[in-house]
Amino acid sequence: MRLALFQPDIAPNVGATIRIAACFGLPLDVIGPTAFPASTKSLRRAALDYGAWAEVTYHASWDTFRTAHPARLILATTTASAAPWEIAFREGDVILVGSETAGVPDAVHRDADTRTRIPMPGGGRSLNVAVSAGILLSEATRQGALGTVSPHP
Repeated sequence: MRLALFQPDIAPNVGATIRIAACFGLPLDVIGPTAFPASTKSLRRAALDYGAWAEVTYHASWDTFRTAHPARLILATTTASAAPWEIAFREGDVILVGSETAGVPDAVHRDADTRTRIPMPGGGRSLNVAVSAGILLSEATRQGALGTVSPHP
């Protein structure tokens, strides 16, 4: 399983997602262009020392990412109807979270094999991308879809 961020806008959210990926023992793909350079101080600060543990790959575009990772794609989107626990996560899946301000374009929506929406009974519009990623990975873990991961030192 992999976690992917589509054209993220907020560097600290990417840093937090790096921490999440490291803690779950999963690779993280950042699909560009991003709104900031990877060397941004706020990204490094949010990632803390987890950046050294994380396997992060930057892709210049959606096409280069999909060429490298043609696996089943699960898209987190506010327009889906299925909750995360209503879909079956599998070991080889890629969980994709869109940008904070724009989500993902229609072409990426069409490319997704499965879409899921995190219910928000409090009436919120959307969650932070790092929070969303953590919720989805927790459900994938509960379902046993993460397979064997190696712990960090």
